Order: sequence, then structure tokens, then C-alpha cells
Amino acid sequence: MKIGIDKIGFYTPHLYVDMNELAVARDIDPGKFTVGIGQEKMAIAPITQDSVTLAANAALEILDEEDKDKIDFVIFGTETGVDSSKSAGVYVHELLGLNPQARTIEVKQACYGATAGIQMAKGHIALNPESKVLVLGSDIARYGLNTSGEATQGAGAVALLMSADPTIMALEDKSAYFTSDIMDFWRPVYSDKAFVDGKLSNEQYIAFFSKVWGQFKEKSGLGLKDFDAICYHLPYTKMGLKALRTIWDEGSDNDKERLEENYTFSAKYNRIVGNIYTGSLYLSVLSLLENKEDLKAGSRIGLFSYGSGAVGEFFTGILQPNYRDHLYVDNHTELFQSRTAVSVSEYEETYEDTLPMDGSTMELDIDNDPATICLAGITADQRQYVNKRNK
Repeated sequence: MKIGIDKIGFYTPHLYVDMNELAVARDIDPGKFTVGIGQEKMAIAPITQDSVTLAANAALEILDEEDKDKIDFVIFGTETGVDSSKSAGVYVHELLGLNPQARTIEVKQACYGATAGIQMAKGHIALNPESKVLVLGSDIARYGLNTSGEATQGAGAVALLMSADPTIMALEDKSAYFTSDIMDFWRPVYSDKAFVDGKLSNEQYIAFFSKVWGQFKEKSGLGLKDFDAICYHLPYTKMGLKALRTIWDEGSDNDKERLEENYTFSAKYNRIVGNIYTGSLYLSVLSLLENKEDLKAGSRIGLFSYGSGAVGEFFTGILQPNYRDHLYVDNHTELFQSRTAVSVSEYEETYEDTLPMDGSTMELDIDNDPATICLAGITADQRQYVNKRNK
């Protein structure tokens, strides 16, 4: 039985800052952002968007009534959840009007959370072939203004509908994974900003890729010649390319040309969104599928997932016949074209506009947020979410 990705949805907020302008404001050579790390634009979440609303908006565009009835498991991968107890997925379940006879959980392991959700979904569907599982990867990356990590912030969510006999990508059985206790990136419970040892994190990303790639080759007998593309978790778009180039010598010139060209397609969306943590790898997959129009059914795609702290995994998927018919290219083109550029000062003001930490009642103006699902405020320590279609 084939199990894999049946639909893919994506959402990012309507605001962004140009990385050239940010570099000038920080007295940094713009090339360090646009070329050095490979970022052009950075998505900015207004106060009316959080990881719940981003995920709900991403899923809203792809689910029909049959999907809503058959989804019996919601797995929300995030490292910027909104509650230490209640799953962010429960909010999304209600906002989308899903079948109440469902399991709903939140999964956390840095940027690896959505990948863990996909692997759980595979097991669930293997036991329940008629079921569908909604896997969400949603985050807002915050390192702080004028910090070394500021240029690798971002906001967005990817929604993956998993099923038997998928229309987009069937996941293969062989997978390689690795865990090690490393303090390359972390966010203590008392902080709304992440801490990162950038040099160590880059080193461990490469080291984990080397480990799981080697393990995968031993398990599967596959090599570079067997892949049409490899997609990566992209905290910034140059990171995955660095990893890919560590295995260059294993392939022919044709392999190098093919994989580097397709890598460029896979990084296009990430370049103009930024780091979305758990959704980053799957935004890369989406970017490849929507921008590389001649990628054929039957193509094998490699996927490298890395979550600092750290867990890494390498697995693969096979593109299904007529997979492009099941993508939402026009929706995503419109989403990107409708975004609004803000100045650096406006970005800083939005960044500092945060919710109260003492449970104070707060009402938010959602009229200026074009998203269908928004955070409307806080009452009695409870976040108030609104689906404008239900008003």
C-alpha cells in the first residue's frame, strides 16, 4: 500500500521586509544576506497571527468536506506553540470544523517536529487505510532585533494531508535517523526568543546530514544517480547547498548539474519567506514541485530533516502520476504577489508589538489582516480565534 502526501497547503503572513534594506539599516553589506546566506525577503507576522492561525490558514485552502470527515488524526509540529499544555492542533481542529472523532496532538523537537508527524501518520494510515492525517508544520522564528540570527527569521506554515494512495508523493519505506544531545539552538520556557550557536549549528547540520546519508545508502543501496532532487530543511537557503556539496564527489557531472539546478528551484520560496522552522523542509518540497514544471512522475526526491538539539532524518518520496494537477500554484502565486513590503522601522515596530504576558484582556484589530483566520485577542487568559468565514 502506498502512503504519502495527498495535498500540500502553505500560508505566510502578508508582511515582509526586504533583506537589502535590513542590511543597510544594520550597517552590513547587503551581499552577506542576499548572497552569503541566500535570503531576499523575510516574512513578518503581525500580532494577529501566531502558529495556530498560520497553520489553520495553510490547511484551509486544501481541505474539502470529504477530507474533514476522514481526518481522524491531527499532528501539529511546532517549536513556537501557544500553550504549554493544550495542543495547538486542537485550536486548528475547531477552526477548520474537522470530524470530532479524531486524535489531536502537538509534537516538539525543534525543526524536526513535522517530520516526526509524517512518520507517525504513516504508521496510523498503515493500520487504518481509510483514514487521513493532517500534519502541520507552523512557526514564527524570532531571534531578536540586531542579533546575529535576525536575518534568519521568518513566519509561515505548511499543511500536509497524508493518505493511502496519495496524489502527490508516495513515501518509501527506507529511512535513516540520528539523535545526539547538542546545544546548538534552544529556547528556554521563559524566553520568547531563541538562542543559537551559529557556528556549532552549521557544523552539526552538516555532520548530521553526513551520518544519515551514509546510513541511508547502506540501508537502501541508493546513491546520487537515483535522485532527481534532494530537498533540505532551510534555516537559510545556502545551508542546504553546503550540505549537498559535501557529497558532490559521489556523483557524475550530470548528477551534480541536475541536483544543483533542482536545488535552486527548491529554495525559491524559502528565499522570500525566511526560516519557518518545522515547515521549512516542506516549503522546500513545495517550492520544487511548483517551480520545476518538467519534473516527471516517478522522480525520486530525497528529504533531509534537521531539528537542532538534535535529531536528523533522511527519507525519500516518489512523485505520483499527474501530481501537478493536485498543487495549488495559483493560490500561492497570488499569496506572494499580494504581500506588502514594510520599512525596517515598521518591521521593528511590528516585532515589538506583542501580547501581554500577565493574562491581561486585549482586543486586536483584525480588519487590517487579510488572512481568513486570525487571533482576535485575549480574554481571561484565553486566546480568541476568529474564522472570518463563520462570522
